[in-house]
Amino acid sequence: MPAISGVRPLHSAGLRAEHLPTCMYPLPNLHRAPAAAAPPQEEVDPSLQALESRQEEILKRLYELKSAVDGLSKMIQTPDADFDVTNIIQTDEFSPLTTNGADLDLMLGKDYGALKDVVINANPSLPPLSLLVIHSLLCERYKILSAVHTHSSVKSVPENLLKCFGEQTKKKPRHEYQLGFTLIWKDVPKPQMKFSIQTMCPIEGEGNIARFLFSLFGQKYNAVTSTLIDSWVDTALFQLKEGSSKERGAVLRSMNAALGKSSWLVGSELTVADVVAWCALQQTGAANTAPANVQKWMKSCENLAPFSSVMKLLK
Repeated sequence: MPAISGVRPLHSAGLRAEHLPTCMYPLPNLHRAPAAAAPPQEEVDPSLQALESRQEEILKRLYELKSAVDGLSKMIQTPDADFDVTNIIQTDEFSPLTTNGADLDLMLGKDYGALKDVVINANPSLPPLSLLVIHSLLCERYKILSAVHTHSSVKSVPENLLKCFGEQTKKKPRHEYQLGFTLIWKDVPKPQMKFSIQTMCPIEGEGNIARFLFSLFGQKYNAVTSTLIDSWVDTALFQLKEGSSKERGAVLRSMNAALGKSSWLVGSELTVADVVAWCALQQTGAANTAPANVQKWMKSCENLAPFSSVMKLLK
C-alpha cells in the first residue's frame, strides 16, 4: 500500500515518556481534613481589664472582712477566751507532798517478789539537779533504797556527786524498801531513765524524767494546771537554762508576774515546775539578778530541805 503523503513519521514528533500525564485530571484528597482556620484574635478592651481587676480586688477585701468578722464573733460567743487561767488554778485540788505516800504498785505495776527499781544514767559534767531534789522529796514519802555508781565511760566524778544521796550506811533488807533509786554517772548526752529494765524503753531528758518521778506523789491536776506545769518545765529547760540572755530575761519577767499572783509558779503548792525552774536558775547563774518576786520564791524553795541539800553540791 503506498504511503500517505503529508504525514510525518511518529519517531520525529519529539514526544518523550516523562512528559506523558499520569492521570486524566487532579482531584482534592477527601481523606484528609482541611486545616482549621485560626480564629481571629479579638482585642481586649483596656477598660474591661481594669474592671475585672477591680472586681477581683473587691472580692479579696470582702473575704478578708468576712474572716475578721468570723473571728470577732467567736470571741463574743466565748467570753472566757482571754480569761486569766491562774484564776482557775486556785480551785484545783492539790494533795500536799507531806501526806501519806501513794500506791506505788498501782502506778508502777505490781511485781511480786521484786523491788521496783528506778535507774537513771546522767552525765557528771552537767548533773540533773532537779532529779536530785525530787529524790530527796521522794525519800520523805517512801522507803527508798538509794545507790550511786560510776560507769566505765567516765574517768572521774567529783566527790560531792558520788555522795549526792548522802551516806547510805544503815541499809535494811531489800524487801523492806518500797522503791529502788539508782543513779549511774555515765557519759551520755542527756539523762536517761528506766524503771522496768526488761520491758520499758528509756525515758530521755531531764524534764521528762522529772515529770515521771513527780507523778509518784500521786497528785491530781486538772487539764489547765497540767498544761501550765508542762509549759513552765519546758520554758525552764529550753529558754531559761539553754536560751540566750534575751530569752532568759523574758522568762524571768514572766516568772516575776506569775509569782506576784501566787506563792508558787502554778497554784498554791509546790510542783515539778518549781523544782525544774529553781535548778535551772542555779545552773545558769541568773539567781542573783532575778526580780523581787523570783528572789522571794527562791528563798521559799531553799527553806525546804531537799533544795538546801542540793545547794551544797553547787559549792
